[in-house]
Amino acid sequence: MTTHRIIKKYPNRRLYDTEISSYITLEEVRQLVLDHEEFEVRDAKTGEDLTHTVLLQIISEYEVRGEPMFTTKLLSQVIRFYGDSLQGFMGGYLERSLQVFIDQQQQFRSQLNNIIGQTPWSMLNDLTERNMKLWKSLQEGFLTAAANSMSSPTFEPNKSKKDTKP
Repeated sequence: MTTHRIIKKYPNRRLYDTEISSYITLEEVRQLVLDHEEFEVRDAKTGEDLTHTVLLQIISEYEVRGEPMFTTKLLSQVIRFYGDSLQGFMGGYLERSLQVFIDQQQQFRSQLNNIIGQTPWSMLNDLTERNMKLWKSLQEGFLTAAANSMSSPTFEPNKSKKDTKP
């Protein structure tokens, strides 16, 4: 049997993580999701499972920030399935569809990394390092050439070739 992390939700809307014996925020619950942690959110008084509600709350908060993932059209279509004979089928269908999308995305990233051999960020870092080395080499070459021409015995800045006697 898999043991789930239990988070208790109190009437004051605070969330208490029993594993770390501390109150946590919705953002920390989101991080648990991102870290693939198994957890349940339970009402502290009744023991009712509130995990679904808390996850919907996190989605709702992220939908109002920046670019929403769920368009009005998509949300309207989902709402139309409530009460429909296919309502029970729809959740599983969406879950499997999203899993196929995630699998394809991971496969694409893997293939892209194999083709390129590295992540875009590491490619940018490598390019920056090469450019810095090239720039440093160019500067050193320029300074060395300038120093050599200044210290050579034939260098006289105010004399032209006509002024020199053989």
